[in-house]
Amino acid sequence: QVQLVESGGRLVQVGGSLQLSCAVSGRTWLNDAMAWFRQAAGKEREFVAGVLWSSSSTKYADSVKGRFTISRDNIKNTVYLQMSYLKPEDTAVYYCAASRLGRVLPILDSAYHYWGQGTQVTVSS
Repeated sequence: QVQLVESGGRLVQVGGSLQLSCAVSGRTWLNDAMAWFRQAAGKEREFVAGVLWSSSSTKYADSVKGRFTISRDNIKNTVYLQMSYLKPEDTAVYYCAASRLGRVLPILDSAYHYWGQGTQVTVSS
């Protein structure tokens, strides 16, 4: 059973930076794709960024390109989301997710089968 534990969320000022971490346990080769999603109050959950363990291929939502960077550490079994130039609209609960579809990197949340508990990021102006 794949387990995901996020950490790093906090209150940060506009323009600031923050790194989220997702500790992963129990994964197999099927759980190649990892992603970060976020859900703001009153809005649907949306894809932020994804990465493959096997190739480190990445995808980003247009809204975060150039500001966020997703990476993975195969030894520590941890996925990171480095966020810079934060904006108030980045305020949300951020979730780490793992798929079981092998070496594909989907952006739909329905393609991800394992989820962390979420970590709150609040960007204050």
